[in-house]
Amino acid sequence: MAENRFPCAPSGSSRETVCIETNRVLDSCRDRDCYENVRVYLSDFGNEILERTGAIRAKCADIMWTNISVDPIQFNRGFYAVTIRLYVKIVFEACIGGGRSQELEGVAALEKRVILYGGECNVNIFRSDNTAADSFCALPEPNYGCRNVPTAVVETVDPVLLGAKIMEKASDCNCCCCCCNEHDLPEHVMTSFSAPISFDDDRARRFLTVSLGIFSVVRIVRPAQYLIQATEYAIPEKECVAVEEDDPCHVFRHIPFPTNDFSCNMGCGQD
Repeated sequence: MAENRFPCAPSGSSRETVCIETNRVLDSCRDRDCYENVRVYLSDFGNEILERTGAIRAKCADIMWTNISVDPIQFNRGFYAVTIRLYVKIVFEACIGGGRSQELEGVAALEKRVILYGGECNVNIFRSDNTAADSFCALPEPNYGCRNVPTAVVETVDPVLLGAKIMEKASDCNCCCCCCNEHDLPEHVMTSFSAPISFDDDRARRFLTVSLGIFSVVRIVRPAQYLIQATEYAIPEKECVAVEEDDPCHVFRHIPFPTNDFSCNMGCGQD
């Protein structure tokens, strides 16, 4: 069946036109969002510490899980609403008296929604990358198709901690809250803490909020096929050099001086 192959270039040529499949970016945006007074849910142990402390600070915050959904906009063909929910794990340090401190963990949920152009596609896409089909006797799962819905890609850096507050009477607070009970948290988030997160507001006299800043880039992509110019892979001429660990000072002397790290001090004292 050699006659059915796609001849992109003459035989024996080192440079040829090849066909590739990749994702095409149809639309993208960048944003900086400030979430003020976001409700933080703690474990029962964390709530006990919160009831006894008079001072608390946020030490670090990490995005531990995301949920991303893409929905078409009615009466506006080609545009999609991307809803992003971020689950942030935050570590706090509280003063508990006697010059002692205690660390506690909590989770906060943030939500963001953007509208981007995702184009139109009238085909169903099926893929055979099914791990269950590797076995000879295994029954493969059906290859479900995807129609008219592009893929959303979200890039973020770790949240910037802007502050933490101890609030009184959770029911009277007009704070930002994207989850209200344990069923709203993914299982991966719930099992990432050493103690179960508590959602019982009846017993809590105080609760915790944080203000976070998020830098993000959101884009919508679709599969596309392209013809590109390609050359054969060339073996690199550079040889691998082993690291010399016998003389660390010799290695240190050959490290370039980090001038850029000191650029903030350049010109100090000048008007």
